[in-house]
Amino acid sequence: MEYARLDHWLWAVRIYKTRGDAGSACRGSAVRLNGQIAKPSAKVRIGDTITARNKSYIRTLEVKALLEQRVGAARVPDYADDQTPESEYEKVREQRANARLLRHKGCGRPTKKERRDIEKLLK
Repeated sequence: MEYARLDHWLWAVRIYKTRGDAGSACRGSAVRLNGQIAKPSAKVRIGDTITARNKSYIRTLEVKALLEQRVGAARVPDYADDQTPESEYEKVREQRANARLLRHKGCGRPTKKERRDIEKLLK
């Protein structure tokens, strides 16, 4: 195999959940191949660098091997070398922690304390 389609490869190494998501990300300029905005049909070769924006962080990967079939999560390091800086992962951890702490009042289901306060007001 000389090359693989970019959207197939991104899906196969589990960067995006579906091939459609990978294609949409490419069309939406969220994926760069060797620093250039890439189409879903771009040819990926061994040694290429792929930068993919996924929700709130940016992953940087180097292609180690080509494939078109999806592989298990344990086998992904055989095909992609993750070069994402630790700061990106730290940013994600921080956002998740803040999401749990910061909840807007009246947004979503009431907490136990809010429910008790509402019951006190209704009595």
